[in-house]
Amino acid sequence: MARRRRGTAARGRRVRQWGWGGAVALVLVVLFRVSVWPYLLGVAAVAAAAATVWRLWHTDRLLRDRNRLWQQEEAVKAGRRTLAEVDVMTGTEFEELVAGLCRRDGCTQVRRVGGAGDNGADVLGRLPDGRTMVVQCKRYAPSRAIPNRELRDLLGARVHFRADVAVFVTTSRFTGPSEKFAPAHDILAVHRDLLGLWNNGASLVSLGPVNGRGQGDARHRARWKKAYGG
Repeated sequence: MARRRRGTAARGRRVRQWGWGGAVALVLVVLFRVSVWPYLLGVAAVAAAAATVWRLWHTDRLLRDRNRLWQQEEAVKAGRRTLAEVDVMTGTEFEELVAGLCRRDGCTQVRRVGGAGDNGADVLGRLPDGRTMVVQCKRYAPSRAIPNRELRDLLGARVHFRADVAVFVTTSRFTGPSEKFAPAHDILAVHRDLLGLWNNGASLVSLGPVNGRGQGDARHRARWKKAYGG
């Protein structure tokens, strides 16, 4: 019992000491407010700046994490799409698909611009190495072939937008002359077979070395016509 009373008395003394200490500090602040006030303002300013920096850092980290998650989800979705599903997309949906594949591959400033008055461009952006690009998207029936005149339209768009790289993406194929025309004029021609590779994970940049090729030999074209007609 006596021990309990001693413990209670000790706690009481500590409380009174803290109380007196706080009162003394308050009196000192009041007496020397002219000298102390600038320091208090400085401490408050530093604390506010630190809180702001922490909030900005925290927000930036959250946005980066969300963007990384979105890119991963888009990559998974893209890998699950089949060309048959792509064939039934609208033109706008196909343009969004191409824009999404560009973002997946690290392209920046990617935006869809297709529509009335698009000046021959459907997607604009920058490749991972910083070069600007203009993309034309054509969701055509597989039996249809892309003629030279459509590639020439893309050349005009490259000049109009002052782009470094021109890319033509289609769900169909290119005619023989247009397949040769593309690499001769620095156009990356992504036909149906290359689109399938791109959609399944190959990067856009990796398609460059096979530009102007890959539509198969005579037997492949015969099978193509049997499957799709045209």
